[in-house]
Amino acid sequence: MQTTAASLNEKVQAVWNKRPMIISGPCSAETEEQLIATAQRLAATGKVDMLRAGIWKPRTKPGMFEGVGAKGLPWLQQAKKLTGLPTTVEVATGKQVQDALTFDVDVLWIGARTTVNPFSVQELADALRGVDVPVLIKNPVNPDMELWSGAVERVARAGIKQIGLIHRGFSSYGNTEYRNAPMWHLAIDMKLKYPDMPFINDPSHICGRRDILLDTMQKAIDLDYDGFIIESHIDPDNAWSDAKQQVTPERLAEMLDSIVWRREDVNSEEYHAALEKLRNQINQLDDELMQILSRRMIIAEQIGQYKKDNNITILQTNRWNEIIERATARGEKIGLSKEFITRYFDAVHMESINHQKKVLDS
Repeated sequence: MQTTAASLNEKVQAVWNKRPMIISGPCSAETEEQLIATAQRLAATGKVDMLRAGIWKPRTKPGMFEGVGAKGLPWLQQAKKLTGLPTTVEVATGKQVQDALTFDVDVLWIGARTTVNPFSVQELADALRGVDVPVLIKNPVNPDMELWSGAVERVARAGIKQIGLIHRGFSSYGNTEYRNAPMWHLAIDMKLKYPDMPFINDPSHICGRRDILLDTMQKAIDLDYDGFIIESHIDPDNAWSDAKQQVTPERLAEMLDSIVWRREDVNSEEYHAALEKLRNQINQLDDELMQILSRRMIIAEQIGQYKKDNNITILQTNRWNEIIERATARGEKIGLSKEFITRYFDAVHMESINHQKKVLDS
């Protein structure tokens, strides 16, 4: 299928505005035959809106497959001509931006290892100045929202009008279930900060394995994400990179059909009346919680005064461990997860420490 430049630009705009937006393709472009076959099978499903492929692959250790490089860009260009699917690749340097645009790549994305480095993001922003191309920005490897926001601001200041966000999870110590812990609360904070930007989920890099992809995808849709960027390969087990997290185009279509696609709102007076009643109850409970927390901090200040009078340190490790153990045991009995209890009490503890420090400093 041949497409003119004008019609393709319209198609890219339509894809950018589509919800859900589904981007898929191999982790790495390995050969021209592999990339084109994957693109054709993805297009045949009728489920995919844009073709992705790793051309340059930033890897953790030397000696790992780092992509075929710019020679893969003509393959991607040919795949677009044959299928009509707009294309997107990851770029990490100004030269890669130039090469990708030379071969008519429609959308660029900035990877997690680049987002973490403001110098690298600025180099990309400088290369993008004066270019009219949509840019997707992945969260940084580490859970630092300022770096993610900073990348958005740098790209926006370069004049890029269409910016989207990709949540691909975060590297975290002690995480065992996921390749990159989703830390949904951080992603939601970012989504709330930029409500008008497309916000898509990358379950492949969150999960790192096929068996939990679908559950993660469903959770993302339940949280009102705008789509997915997910890796697909014609022979996943023999992929040259990230074999465990890729699926065939046909399996991808099955998963997309299995998802319960939810909507943000519904035109129903009965629904809105019932929801408003429940939300008012939540507002009342939130007000009560705030009053209780305020009283807790007053007591913390009284404790701070005793510590000041007796030259005692603010942090009491044994007491803190006792609070956490007691809270998690009680919380789990009433349906609150250990993760939530720990995060909640961490926040309360830090606020209590701040109140006590003000007393010690007074």
